[in-house]
Amino acid sequence: MKNFFSSRMGIICVGLVIGLFASLLQYWGNPGNMGICVACFERDIAGAIGMHRAGVVQYIRPEIIGFVLGAMIAAFAAKDFRPRAGSAPVVRFVLGAFAMIGALVFLGCPWRAVLRLAGGDLNAVIGLLGLVVGIGIGTFFFKQGYSLGRSHKTYTSVGLLMPLLMAGLLVLLFLYPQMTGEAKSGVLFYSLKGPGAMHAPLLVSLGIGLLVGVLAQRSRFCTMGAVRDLLLFKQVHLLSGFVALLVAAFVMNLVLGQFNMGFEGQPVAHTQSLWNFMGMVLAGLCFALAGGCPGRQLFMAGEGDGDASVFVFGMIVGAAFAHNFGLASSPKGVGPHGIAAVFIGLAVCLFIGFTMRKKA
Repeated sequence: MKNFFSSRMGIICVGLVIGLFASLLQYWGNPGNMGICVACFERDIAGAIGMHRAGVVQYIRPEIIGFVLGAMIAAFAAKDFRPRAGSAPVVRFVLGAFAMIGALVFLGCPWRAVLRLAGGDLNAVIGLLGLVVGIGIGTFFFKQGYSLGRSHKTYTSVGLLMPLLMAGLLVLLFLYPQMTGEAKSGVLFYSLKGPGAMHAPLLVSLGIGLLVGVLAQRSRFCTMGAVRDLLLFKQVHLLSGFVALLVAAFVMNLVLGQFNMGFEGQPVAHTQSLWNFMGMVLAGLCFALAGGCPGRQLFMAGEGDGDASVFVFGMIVGAAFAHNFGLASSPKGVGPHGIAAVFIGLAVCLFIGFTMRKKA
């Protein structure tokens, strides 16, 4: 099985599965062109635990929990659970925060950018171009000797902390389910309208999350890595899975009647092209400097990578900042301070890239 998932056909199959179930999750209740969006779903979790009070995006997304727990299960089953940490955690946290801010200016992570395109949203083309440019800047730093330093083997308990925290969120979700017409249940906040109020059945979402977590951990599926490997090494192995995701989601959207081509009127999207592009330039650069897309960071956190967990925490805190300080976009356009946040984020990333080089 390990050999299969590391093969070209294996990662294509993983991409097909993700694309298929992402479209089905939308059909079963998740927001439009958002069957799976790691950034958006982490943003919803931040709202559900009260880190921001944007009432339309508050829900503990079981898919995120499933990604981490599924990756942990796969790693233990394959004897691939490797607790490690200590590779520039503060930098990773900052990169996670700015990655989320860039993604919320665009309104989606790389996974959602592909799913938006598969649903006919042509604004996603501009976002994907920005993603490629951001990762391209990151590859420039790689060639110049950029490095966050090596992680080190650590206690098993360190590697288990993120899976345990995700399990804790799942317990909260069962202990405090949403009551009809109520925006708060116990300690959790729930959206009554907007994207946060749109979700597939809990157990369905959790099950698909677990499946994707298992498959992605074994195949090393990564959207950022797909672009990076193409630019740096002319390798298309990871890109094969990326393209398979797009194809599967496109076909399923046609079958399910979820395809609507155009720029205007797309679900949870805006048409300010420059900031769709620049938001993803920032996000792509952050993902490149941190060594993985937001999905890959969750899978690595599940297999014991404490540094990836720090990046995930950074994204969740970044979501809170984005909504508390008017940085996140909405279907009406970029937030009042989103443009400034993009420029600040790019300046911080360039500072990190230029100063953390072995040749510096």
